[in-house]
This record gives sequence, C-alpha cells and structure tokens, in this order.
Amino acid sequence: MAEEPKPFDPRAEFVRNVARETGITEEQVRYLIAMLGYDHSSIVREARILKKGEA
Repeated sequence: MAEEPKPFDPRAEFVRNVARETGITEEQVRYLIAMLGYDHSSIVREARILKKGEA
C-alpha cells in the first residue's frame, strides 16, 4: 500500500524558509516566532541580529 502524502503545513514551511533565508537554525526561528509572532520582517530583522552575534 502506498504511503499517503503528508498534508501541507504552512507554518513548517515558513520556519524552513526563514531559516534558509537568514542562516539561523529552525529551532532559533521557532523561538523568534514564540517571541514575535509570524511577522516576517520582524523575524528576519531579529534573525540577522542573532546571526551577527554568533560570528
């Protein structure tokens, strides 16, 4: 029997895209979402600050 495809999860896709775009981990993106909500520009801004602090 064929395995059923998983339903599309836009939240998981958002996390993956932001992680790929900014260079931080998916766990870090989830933390920022918990703090800021799903506002893309705010998350990207904080992710860049976070990434700069790692260097």
